[in-house]
Amino acid sequence: MSLIKNIFAVLFFLTIAGFANSEEVKKILKVKDWEAYVVKNENGKICFAQSLPVLQAPKTNSREARLFVTFRPSEKISDEISITSGYEYNNKNSIIARSGKYKYKFDISQDSFAWIADNKKEKKMVKTMKRGSRIMVTGYNQKGSQTIDHYSLLGFTKAYNSAKKSCS
Repeated sequence: MSLIKNIFAVLFFLTIAGFANSEEVKKILKVKDWEAYVVKNENGKICFAQSLPVLQAPKTNSREARLFVTFRPSEKISDEISITSGYEYNNKNSIIARSGKYKYKFDISQDSFAWIADNKKEKKMVKTMKRGSRIMVTGYNQKGSQTIDHYSLLGFTKAYNSAKKSCS
């Protein structure tokens, strides 16, 4: 499973960095603060909704952070939540997402990406994201410095539904 997550992280890095062939990556929706994409490769389609933070702390540290919800039907994976804060995470501190009274811990971190290992928890987090207006992700870099990324959830449900439908 870790190897699959690693391949997924590389794919997203290439997509975000703009190195992927434009014929393979297609934006299918932009609504408020969220976007939905389809990536076609030799194994089929990967569909995802993504957002950038609306606020980052500390403000002086510019980072390429993203929050993703991904569907990979060829691997029977749905509602996979992943995060990148734009730096390599340390293994001493937990990466936590909070929205209202709900809190979700990312169990797996590798380099600059983190995932929730339990799909039931991911589905609960998706429900929270559909009902909420904002989610905050707290992470720690290699030096132990804390960052907090605030994501708006405006447009999440439509982007999520579009990504899900595109891979069903």
